[in-house]
Amino acid sequence: MRCIIATDSFKGSNTAQRVCRAIEEGMEKVYPSAEYVIVPIADGGEGTTDAVLQVSHGERKTVRVTGPLGGAVDAVIGILPDRKAVIEMAEASGLPLVPEDKRNPMHTTTYGTGELIKAALDCGCDNILIGIGGSATNDCGIGMAQALGVSFLDDQGCEIALGADSIDKIVTIDLEKLDPRIKDAHITVACDVTNPLCGPQGASATYGPQKGATPEMVETLDASLKYCATLVEEQLGVSIADIPGSGAAGGLGGGLVGFLGAELKPGIDAVLSIVAFDDLIKDADLVITGEGKLDFQTVFGKVPAGVAKWTKSVKDIPVIAIVGDIGEGFEDVYEIGIDVVISTVNKAMSLNEAMDRSRELLVETGERVGRLLSVGERISR
Repeated sequence: MRCIIATDSFKGSNTAQRVCRAIEEGMEKVYPSAEYVIVPIADGGEGTTDAVLQVSHGERKTVRVTGPLGGAVDAVIGILPDRKAVIEMAEASGLPLVPEDKRNPMHTTTYGTGELIKAALDCGCDNILIGIGGSATNDCGIGMAQALGVSFLDDQGCEIALGADSIDKIVTIDLEKLDPRIKDAHITVACDVTNPLCGPQGASATYGPQKGATPEMVETLDASLKYCATLVEEQLGVSIADIPGSGAAGGLGGGLVGFLGAELKPGIDAVLSIVAFDDLIKDADLVITGEGKLDFQTVFGKVPAGVAKWTKSVKDIPVIAIVGDIGEGFEDVYEIGIDVVISTVNKAMSLNEAMDRSRELLVETGERVGRLLSVGERISR
């Protein structure tokens, strides 16, 4: 039996790698001779680089870049075979890099994210995956574009300052000095939200407050993003305002499309594509996936849903989801390719206990899945 174990992390208790290994350990108690292929998965947020590196056998490279407040920070990029790279914008422009008392999306910048893209190009990579979860920014990716040579000029012909509070000063967007390697690069954005750039569901209204925006700031930021979208359409001929996901990371999703010609993809699809998941499951007999909590939201692009859909599109084999908690509406996953859902919780217990015992429970559940498969084999004889 060839078993693919492709799970997300159980946030707060175990990384995706540890979850996969614990399930494998349990399964081996029943099927010690089976072939297990470990595929830690993320959906474009925290852990995406590590997950892809573990599957693709790439290398980590640390580079010094500009942080969201303008100071220097160390950020990691993954360099993969075949001239591929994986980047997490949060490494350079993420909310955890900003102390709570200094959070203000009027002033934060994505400049460091542009420097990460440049570092990937410097390493010879022309296929770049960018995860854009966890941002501290709301500048429509203008800082990112500035780092790659795009000029945003005011009415005096001067470059605007970094930060969203300068967006309304832009008169001209000049791509003449954009890094020429961009036109030959394929940039894919792993995006796990579908928010448009502006409006009640847009970047500023939805995510601005968690980045420190007051209600007044939200109005200003939203107007600035709308103004930026208008300029991009008028001067670059690209409409970014209503693209699903353009509002991700404070408009970085839209900026990557408008300034660099990037392609937005659901995060899980982008990750599964870059790890060549199709090839991994061609000879598989079983796929096990999972996440910390599975409920009605899972079908909207979360890891188990993506894994199940990709699996069933390639081969009709069983997909089992091992999860910490089963929530309301979980039955929806049966319609998208998951055949059975099994919780690791084996008795009444508090959340803290379940998290403290997470690895132990995962091993036990892996063994339980193995025993159920064994029973099925005996019945079918």
